[in-house]
Amino acid sequence: MLGPGKADLLEQIRESGSIAAAGRAMAMSYKRAWMLVEAMNAAFREPLVACTRGGSSGGGATLTPMGEAVLGHYRALEARAAKAGAAEIAALRALLADGAARE
Repeated sequence: MLGPGKADLLEQIRESGSIAAAGRAMAMSYKRAWMLVEAMNAAFREPLVACTRGGSSGGGATLTPMGEAVLGHYRALEARAAKAGAAEIAALRALLADGAARE
């Protein structure tokens, strides 16, 4: 359905107006970015991303109102989960070995 990588891709598409540029910003191929967009568009009742073909005016991609809503709900869920799990996250960080990644 949707996870952090797909949510980040949606944000990059919103910012750049392009699937190709969004993919480049995330160090992924256009093919991979396009495949993820197609999967997200198929997973929801309405498409999340609207695309226009290239040509003399160039192509582009924008989030649809459904895409904006889905991204907003996902980011709100992330924030709630982080707040609810703050104590457990801190406890896990305390158990990390010295020098281990502390994201």
